This record gives sequence, structure tokens and C-alpha cells, in this order.
Amino acid sequence: MNLRQIRHFVIVAEELHFARAAARLNMTQPPLSMSIRKLERSIGVALFDRSAKRVALTPAGAIWLEYARRLLAEAEAMPQIARRAARGETGVLRLSFVSIASFTLLPDLVCRYRRALPDVRVELREATSDVQLEGLRKGEIDAGIVIGPTGHFGGGLAHRPLLQEPLVAAVPAAWPVARHEDVDFAALADAPLILFPRHFAPSYHDAVAACYAGQGRSMRIHQEAIQIPTILGLVAAGMGMSLVPRSMLGMERSGVRYLSLKGTAPLIELCMVWRDDQSKPVLKSFLSLLDRDDRQA
Repeated sequence: MNLRQIRHFVIVAEELHFARAAARLNMTQPPLSMSIRKLERSIGVALFDRSAKRVALTPAGAIWLEYARRLLAEAEAMPQIARRAARGETGVLRLSFVSIASFTLLPDLVCRYRRALPDVRVELREATSDVQLEGLRKGEIDAGIVIGPTGHFGGGLAHRPLLQEPLVAAVPAAWPVARHEDVDFAALADAPLILFPRHFAPSYHDAVAACYAGQGRSMRIHQEAIQIPTILGLVAAGMGMSLVPRSMLGMERSGVRYLSLKGTAPLIELCMVWRDDQSKPVLKSFLSLLDRDDRQA
């Protein structure tokens, strides 16, 4: 059985007349009749009732016609499907992100990509920066939104900055300092600190350390956690304070107050990182969307 025979079957089923079907197919009737007989032998089922006066579909042939038409339509679409896949218009994009990104640029970015390329399935994975970089090098993800700067990414990975934002102090609402809108960091330098281990996001960790160094102090971490929501939960419990991105102001948390830092607040940067080969079409289309955003900005 092949596509040519199936097409012959569909045309004969539509015409219910071998001579007319042969004319539509630009062939003579005997080869068409032979093609249908070979098809019936190959599947072991009679598709037509033939008599001197009429040709009719058998019950099996009538049911098979629907599937035959669907198969031909899919076969006809295959070249276009291949071309769309090569252009990155179909497929799967595996995108990972740090939790901070879900409060800033990630929702809008994914929404615009899905509008532009609705046939690409986006698989989102939340992960810390170090886990993402390892996943990129192993080929387990296609792109990741991580905390920069770029100097920590290493060879084989390309990157581009996406967003910079300042850090603010997250303090327990019960602390006296929580009555203010902003604070000198010196007033917090001796407070218990809640932070994540440095290898999860070295530049973020170093930005916090720089605040202490500016006061001639060293960090003394009271408690570690690996996700911002967990850190805020510990702050709400009164276990200490932390420095978090300003975008966390949109995440209202009972028991937590956010205070701006007086003077020049330290910055963190979110970056898009991917394998430098860009061999996957959906990754190219995703990066092209970022390029268009840059040109329109």
C-alpha cells in the first residue's frame, strides 16, 4: 500500500465510475483498476462492489474513505510542516527561569512569544541560576533567564542582558524600622540576615556582600534558603531580614515590609543565556523575538 494507491481509491470513491476517475487522474482505466485490486489485496479487504451497471463502496470502503482522505491531507501538508519547523514556527522551546523573573519580564515575554508563534509549545521550568547553567551545558534546556553578570557563565554559552533592578530591604513588619519607607543600610547591618548560598547566584550574593563591605562589615548569614518566596516566609516569621529585588514589592506578603535603601542601591541583572551554537530553530525564533523588542525599544 502506498499514497498513490490511496489517492486512486479516493478518486474512484468520489466518482464511483472507473472511467471518470481515470480521466481525473490523467491515466487509462486498466492501470487504475489494477491499482485498486492491488490495494484491496494488500489490505485483505474489498473496498468496492463492482457490477456491469454500477460501482459502489463496500461498508468497509465507506468507513475507510474518511481515513484515506485524512491521510492524503496530512501527507500534502508535510512539506509545509517541515518548512515551518525549519523556520522555528513549530516544535518545543524549553525555557527555564529564576523565580524573580516570574514577577518581572517572564509573563509578558512568554505571552508575546505564544502570540507570535502559537504552534510552538513552551515548556517552563523554574530553577536557580546554577542549575540552569548546568542544564544548558548538558542540552537539557534551550534557554534560561538567570541572574548575571555575564562573567560567571563560562565558555560555550551566549547571553544578553534583559533587565536591571535595585535591591530593597525586606524586614519583619514587627520591627520598629518597618514603620519607615526607606532606611540607611547601616541601620540593618547588625540584623540577622537570610540569604541563599553563593553558588546559586554569585553576583546577587556578591551585591549583598558589597552592602556590608560598604559599612566595613562582613555578612553573617543567620539562615539560608534557595527561593525568594521561602526567604520572604522566613522574614515574615521574624527570623531576620533580607535584600530582595524591587519587583518583589508586587508580591504582598503578610508580615513583611519592603524598605528602599537610601543612597545608591545595589543592582542585580537578569540575563538570557543559551548554548552558543543556536542549532534549534525554535530557539532562533525566540531570540529573533528579543531582537525585535530591542529594535522597537
